[in-house]
Amino acid sequence: MLNLQEEINSFLFYLENVRAYAPSSIVTYKNILDELSEVAHYYVEEDEIILDISPLRLKNVENAKKTISKKLSAIRSLVKYMQEQQGTKVKVIGDSVIKVPKTLPKPIEQNLIEEILRCSNHKEHLIISLLYGLGLRISELSSLKLTNISKEWIEVVGKGDKTRQIPLMPFLFEKIKDYIEQENPKVFLFEKDNQAMKSSQIRYLFTKVFKKSGIKATPHQLRHSFATHLLHNGARISDVSELLGHSSMVSTQIYTALGSSKKLNEYAKAHPLCVNNK
Repeated sequence: MLNLQEEINSFLFYLENVRAYAPSSIVTYKNILDELSEVAHYYVEEDEIILDISPLRLKNVENAKKTISKKLSAIRSLVKYMQEQQGTKVKVIGDSVIKVPKTLPKPIEQNLIEEILRCSNHKEHLIISLLYGLGLRISELSSLKLTNISKEWIEVVGKGDKTRQIPLMPFLFEKIKDYIEQENPKVFLFEKDNQAMKSSQIRYLFTKVFKKSGIKATPHQLRHSFATHLLHNGARISDVSELLGHSSMVSTQIYTALGSSKKLNEYAKAHPLCVNNK
């Protein structure tokens, strides 16, 4: 069984007994790597050990560049030891610079989202559930066709006409099925006058239902809430990036479908809506 802490202990022993590092240096390495062990994701994928340090990067995003650089240096030394001294194949995710936009919208609190869902009609309820439950852009929701929906997955056409598959939680599938039975859409899930509802029309419904509860919010905030709440509940950032259709975390995972049941289970366990509807 993989154990990152054992690798760290072996590395610290090597520094102390083989490299003869000073006790103060050993303590510095230990503190940094113990923090890594607490938050990093460490797993095997395709015969290669994956060390996802992105949670550590996010945790330290407001620290001074010098502090972050020192921590990254210690992690790189650990990885080098594993590769050169132990012959282990290690791939590090999140080792590059992570930029956090200053204008990033604030996520909406989960309890507020649940309150809005309770006081919305069936169309508003489904719109909010899909934006939050799947992390969709409003344009992706507007163009969502019935043929893109299956019992377990939704195929989404994102920016640049790139497609991705997002796991569909069972309770969301039931909501969609009930909505289709009531509204009888022909081609698109959300239609008006036999045409796909425009993004502006969906945004109007969204804004109206939130405004009734005295909350000023945008559809994009639900997308941000989706990512924030998943990460807070332990989902791997590489998986969340893939679900959102982002390309910033790992270039080889750009717009790819989540194919493994492991990823599906982690997604289902992490998302608050799924947890609350078990």
